[in-house]
Amino acid sequence: MPLLKNNVLTPDSWISVEADGDLPGTGDVIVPLARLLRDWAGLSARGSRLGVRLSNTDRPEALGDVLPRLSLIVLPFPAFNDGRAYSIARSLREMGYAQELRATGNVLPDQLQFMLQVGFDAFEIGERFPLETWRKASRQMSLAYQRGLFRRGSEAEIWTERHTDAEPWLEQPHAG
Repeated sequence: MPLLKNNVLTPDSWISVEADGDLPGTGDVIVPLARLLRDWAGLSARGSRLGVRLSNTDRPEALGDVLPRLSLIVLPFPAFNDGRAYSIARSLREMGYAQELRATGNVLPDQLQFMLQVGFDAFEIGERFPLETWRKASRQMSLAYQRGLFRRGSEAEIWTERHTDAEPWLEQPHAG
């Protein structure tokens, strides 16, 4: 499946392994959370990068002390109206996770900006939409309503942009 990173289609070098599947001799692997926790000692000793695939019901806190040692976390979007991965992504970034955070499943161009704002930086996009649609979606919003930790590029908060030249109204305690 095509992988979109920084508006560029890039090859995906990661190997996805199921809960009881055989590990390849070499290469970077993605395993489900249950396997990561069960086989941590062996997986971490492999000498290659390690990623985990969470489900929408997994809690990010379950990663605990292994979080800084992960190079990739994959979060699913099983349906366009299932937003649990947004909350998980934001929680992971607030917990200090700074490596690749990938969205997979029903990833749509009109949700791209929201995914970027909560911390996603890679997207399995499928063949449904052409690359130019994704590029356009990445440029559609240059301002964000929410104050976030994860601004990308020229994106700025609307409140900050509106008040660059003006003093806040003193009679409104919420202004400024």
